[in-house]
Amino acid sequence: MIRSMTGYGKKDDTSKQAGVTVEIRSVNHRFLEVAVRVPRSLAQLEEQIRKTVQQHCLRGRVDVSVTLHNNGGGLKTVQIDQALAKQYHAALTKLQKTLGMRGAVDMSVLAGFRDIVSVSDQPVDSNQVSKTVLRALGGALTDLDRMRRREGEALTKDLASHLEAIRTAKIAVAKKAPSLAQEAFDRMKTRVQALLQGAIPDQARLSQELALFADRSDLSEELVRLESHMLQFDQTLKSKESVGKTLEFLLQEMGREVNTIGSKANDADIAALVVRMKAELEKLREQVQNVE
Repeated sequence: MIRSMTGYGKKDDTSKQAGVTVEIRSVNHRFLEVAVRVPRSLAQLEEQIRKTVQQHCLRGRVDVSVTLHNNGGGLKTVQIDQALAKQYHAALTKLQKTLGMRGAVDMSVLAGFRDIVSVSDQPVDSNQVSKTVLRALGGALTDLDRMRRREGEALTKDLASHLEAIRTAKIAVAKKAPSLAQEAFDRMKTRVQALLQGAIPDQARLSQELALFADRSDLSEELVRLESHMLQFDQTLKSKESVGKTLEFLLQEMGREVNTIGSKANDADIAALVVRMKAELEKLREQVQNVE
């Protein structure tokens, strides 16, 4: 069963030092592109996360986000530059006296200076937290895969319905096709006779030339190839591998055959059927863009 390239997965996990949340979002993309965002303290995990995702996803734009949460022990450290605070206090007190202003230089004023109070990440046991992150990553990938498969099932049904509509139109063309050559022959013969006013010097040569012209209206080869491509499309939909590019190629070939049928068949009914098939092919192309 095919898989969609669109999906979402999320998993929470905890270690003694921190809580971990891993979120994965994927959308359609021609190739596989993995973007990873992790805290600085876990920068060494980025490449391993990317490789793990590449083992599960074959196409699509995949965004992985890792977040650490406070788990009771605190992941942040508050630092105060006391020496700088004293300098600020002395400078502000001097300024107050110079300007003759009332009031006092209190803590709320000093706390407003960002260079006095700073917050930094508290060191964590990277080995312990890394194991937790990778465990959460596995759970998020499972959720992602489940959603992509569920979306793939819906895509399969929709693709199959459009393919069936093309097959129905193709059958109608096949019923009409056998009479095209004879109709083309009779039509051209009538025109030639009208131009020559019935005086045909070489009837055998004329019949031969008209037969060759009429043979160009034969659609049997195009119909056979179109049916072959549709059968391959059906079989590919049942594959467990990445089939998006294969489906795109088959649609390209189906479109080529439909265009040839439209150009060769000088018939209003077949022209209408060709338009219908092209409309269904366009819908297939739009949906195949989401197939992994």
